Amino acid sequence: MKSYLYLFLLLFLSTSCDKESVNSYVHTTTPSPLQIPQLFESLILNPIIPVDNPQTKEGILLGRKLFYDPILSADNTLACASCHNPSNAFSDSNRFSQGIDGLNGLRNSMPLFNLAWNYEDRFFWDGSEYGLESQVFEPIVNPIEMHSTWPEVAHKLAQDFDYPSLFEAAFGSRLIDSVLVSKAISQFERTLISSSSRFDSYLMGTGNLTTQEIEGFNIFMDESKGDCFHCHGSDNNPLWTDNKFHNNGLDSNITDLGLGGISGDPSDDGKFKSPSLRNLIFTAPYMHDGRFSTIDEVINHYSEGLVNSPTIDPLMKKVSQGGVQLTLLEKASLKAFLLTLTDEEFINNPNFSNL
Repeated sequence: MKSYLYLFLLLFLSTSCDKESVNSYVHTTTPSPLQIPQLFESLILNPIIPVDNPQTKEGILLGRKLFYDPILSADNTLACASCHNPSNAFSDSNRFSQGIDGLNGLRNSMPLFNLAWNYEDRFFWDGSEYGLESQVFEPIVNPIEMHSTWPEVAHKLAQDFDYPSLFEAAFGSRLIDSVLVSKAISQFERTLISSSSRFDSYLMGTGNLTTQEIEGFNIFMDESKGDCFHCHGSDNNPLWTDNKFHNNGLDSNITDLGLGGISGDPSDDGKFKSPSLRNLIFTAPYMHDGRFSTIDEVINHYSEGLVNSPTIDPLMKKVSQGGVQLTLLEKASLKAFLLTLTDEEFINNPNFSNL
């Protein structure tokens, strides 16, 4: 009898210890806060980091792997990086990106950087998605992009040799779903920070500009000349975008409604998000539909190519004259300034490349 009691006690204690061991397990990750540039700290607000998706070493590593993995597409041929190439400042040099079925969209792929400072928190050219996490969902299922389904993506990731353990390390679960995929990719995308251009160095007092480049900046800031700063930032807004939506006089007959197609408000028709002017040399072609191949064409548009329409932005003050009417010399100076926003360090950062 004593032997039975002894064995029972041992079994009870062993089971209790096992339960206590399981119950006491706490998933931990390694915090990896964004490396906020000094210039940003002094001029703009803190980045937007969701409370339920903090930056971690494990999450960023997983997001980076997912960003470059064509496993997210239906036929395993197209990755996020296919249309957001790091050498193009995470945009596409093609006017329209091609999906897995050989179909093209009608808009140019937007560049990806400094996304954590998008205080409007609306993404895509037409603002159709709120929040960086949300913008991950659409390309996966879009029939002219990756043309997959989230259950299929989750299944493939679960069957992969590496992903279950990577998800467990990042989120404490080997169960993979669309929410965790979006969180991981968003963590990686928030690390894509561009802040090392020549103009950044100039603002920090560690670099110089030529006389022509300074003159170009003055034209950019002058309301009677370039008048560019309202939509595209300034020395006090180094994002070089207001992240808002404008009708910038591209068409008199608006066929792509842009923000209006999302909001349902006719006064929003033809409004598209202002892209950042950083890294322009890498992000051609330009505008939401990639209609301009060169920076010179963009400058010519604002100088003498504006056309009126019912929703033209009031900031296009000289639309009745066709534009701001810059001289050839002023155009050259403005272009010289815009090129000082080029960040070679950004596109060559090994932390942003494929693993």
